[in-house]
Amino acid sequence: MVIHPIEPVFNSESRVLILGSFPSVKSREAMFFYGHPQNRFWKVIAALYGEQVPGTVEEKRALLLRNHIAVWDVIAQCDIEGSADSTIKNVVANDLSVILDKADIKAIFVNGKTAEKYYKKYIEGKINRKAICLPSTSPANAAWGIERLLEEWRVILEY
Repeated sequence: MVIHPIEPVFNSESRVLILGSFPSVKSREAMFFYGHPQNRFWKVIAALYGEQVPGTVEEKRALLLRNHIAVWDVIAQCDIEGSADSTIKNVVANDLSVILDKADIKAIFVNGKTAEKYYKKYIEGKINRKAICLPSTSPANAAWGIERLLEEWRVILEY
């Protein structure tokens, strides 16, 4: 059983919540979200908000908070082999009230189909809120280039 080691990023001004499935090995090593150098998450968020791509954890956290974005994952703990979403089992979901009770979240987004699957299975019914599924920024989603990702992810700017 692997326990999610990263605290959520949010504050009382967060308006958008973006949920991944579970941190990759690289993210767990970096102790921060989207730590794999090939993941396009930071490039997408920076481009959408007209900012420089952040390099450090502090810069990444600041980028999110400055733009009223909260980030966490659907899964609190699970059995997983490496970073392979297809091997996830024995899921325990995160309790989103940690964020939802303290921030006026206008929209919840999930980063990819795996996050969507587990959100629908473990969270949606409990909190009675739908999430909007965005195409995964993972390097495993190679079919989606950065321009296509930006087109789809632009929806977060509406909130």
